[in-house]
Amino acid sequence: MAGHSKWANIKHRKQKQDKKRGKLFSKLSKKITVAARNGGGDPEMNADLAFAIDKAKDNDMPKENIERAIKRGTGELEGVDYKEFSYEGYGPGGVALYLDIMSDNRNRTASEIRHLLSEHSGNLGEEGCVAWMFDRKGQIIINLDSTDLNEEEVMMEAIEAGAEDIETEDNLVTVYTETKKFHDVQKKLKEKGFEFIEADLAMVPNNVIELDTSDAKKMIRLMEDLEDHDDIQEVYSNFDIPGDVMKEIENEE
Repeated sequence: MAGHSKWANIKHRKQKQDKKRGKLFSKLSKKITVAARNGGGDPEMNADLAFAIDKAKDNDMPKENIERAIKRGTGELEGVDYKEFSYEGYGPGGVALYLDIMSDNRNRTASEIRHLLSEHSGNLGEEGCVAWMFDRKGQIIINLDSTDLNEEEVMMEAIEAGAEDIETEDNLVTVYTETKKFHDVQKKLKEKGFEFIEADLAMVPNNVIELDTSDAKKMIRLMEDLEDHDDIQEVYSNFDIPGDVMKEIENEE
């Protein structure tokens, strides 16, 4: 399974999704603010803002938080001037990392991320060093436990909705779409009653690197620390942790 969806599976199994809701809301607010600043505060006229609001609602972000974030973007409330950019680099075992960033201080963020990577056997690379290993796609992750349908039935529903590709691991089904079809597929699956663990545009790797136990442990700790960083919106990678290695790690916890 591709790195980003693999990490979603690990987070789900470790049951950490809801433990840092405040930090998640902060990141979602940044996304809404930047979208409103760049394209205006009307989601009917601003597709990026509509997408950011939908993502916030999917994560149960309160309405008043969404409204404040929009007003900060339009200038009705005082706000920080965040810039969007990306960093690329490598993690344990030569794993590729692509980071979506929103920050008001690029130099500070670069220094912090460089230090963070070095602590976990990784390093920051030059622009373009790993981007070629990924394709931008829509990615929707469905937990089979949230539906009465079996794996095959979920896959058929996804194909009918317009999915480009589908992967399964344990109880998670990952649906990939073309970027231009993402919103349509997401809407159709929502209308069919599916609940999503994640639904977003993602950088999906073209190939994966299998990690041994030592590098897998380092990679999990690195992913946790990267996602905990306030300026990092998304972390994409091309690692794969074989099932027997993951079980070994879980048994040690």
